[in-house]
Amino acid sequence: MRIVYLDNAASTPVDPRVVEAMRPFFTETFGNPSSLHGPGRTAREAVESARERIAHLIGASRPEEVIFTSGGTEANNLALKGVAFANRGRGRHIITSLVEHDCILNSAAWLEGQGFEVTYLGVDSDGLVRPADLAAAIRADTILVSIMHANHEVGTVEPIRELASVCAERGVPFHTDACQSFGKLPLDARKDGIGLATLNAHKIYGPKGVGALYVSGSVRIDAWQHGGGHEFGLRSSTENVPGIVGFARAAELCADERLVETPRLLALRDRIIDRALGTLPGAYLNGHRRRRLPTNVNLGFQGLEGEAISLLLRLDESGIAVATGSACSSHQGDRPSHVLLALGRDPVQARGALRATLGRFTTGEDVDRFLEELGPALGSLRSITSVRPAAAVLGGA
Repeated sequence: MRIVYLDNAASTPVDPRVVEAMRPFFTETFGNPSSLHGPGRTAREAVESARERIAHLIGASRPEEVIFTSGGTEANNLALKGVAFANRGRGRHIITSLVEHDCILNSAAWLEGQGFEVTYLGVDSDGLVRPADLAAAIRADTILVSIMHANHEVGTVEPIRELASVCAERGVPFHTDACQSFGKLPLDARKDGIGLATLNAHKIYGPKGVGALYVSGSVRIDAWQHGGGHEFGLRSSTENVPGIVGFARAAELCADERLVETPRLLALRDRIIDRALGTLPGAYLNGHRRRRLPTNVNLGFQGLEGEAISLLLRLDESGIAVATGSACSSHQGDRPSHVLLALGRDPVQARGALRATLGRFTTGEDVDRFLEELGPALGSLRSITSVRPAAAVLGGA
């Protein structure tokens, strides 16, 4: 039985074209890019070529503004902690939102323990941060604002250009976690007014274990990891050359194919949403109906929220891989989703989402099979809650 993989927000398969680009750097061009001999210089050239290509794709002013890391979590830690400690003499106030990824929220909480103050902005019922709320929260001692580009659970796309503009007017660096949006949505650091941006390879058909932090030359940031001074002194560690090469190739493929791929994915996404809301009793959508990633569907089912794990497992038995939320939080058991709580869902609803995320290798047949299996899987469950939220609250904008 062919597995229908609908968990691309957690990780994507590596595109065969990316594998081919990486292959020589495992066994042929394997030198350390810090070495001065020929094999080392060849490896360094590959790293710098990748840096230049990614910098071009995100509208960076200089390749040196792209700092390679081990992934999104490390890049987000470097952004928050690096900027906080580099600028603590000017202020100790940071702003983020209630719907950020755990690595942002946990970094912010850690910084609070180090004497920084963090303001957590709320969102509306669709998950959108209001620019007016951000403007009201910025103070004279605010040194960083971090708001994600697109949400990892409900797919809502934030108005980052407007948010960055608010920050620019007040002279505050703006960071965005773009792990879910990079490769799916346009990102232009200069035009969008972004000071820092977190990128990740394994969400865009690249390898796991490699990411990047874009840092504008105007942003003050300290290293958080020390060693031999790699990555312009901001991230010491021998570079993951095959991963970096694969990252750049994956990013280029997404850029080259986005004009064709985005309409295809939007059609598949909307087929799921329309069929689910139109035919499945009690189905409702989490996140904004239109301002959402072309790959994201996040559904709840009235009265069956407490059975979300059972629903996931029943679909898994049928060869369909979906999620109930962020993969990075799955080990936390049945703790309510902080994202859904921020949207105004109650604790039962916040445990009960079904997230299906599409990708490059998702077909129309995959979507149809998912929809065919979803109804019977729901029908086999028993309601274990009397919660019946009003449709007007749950329908989204």
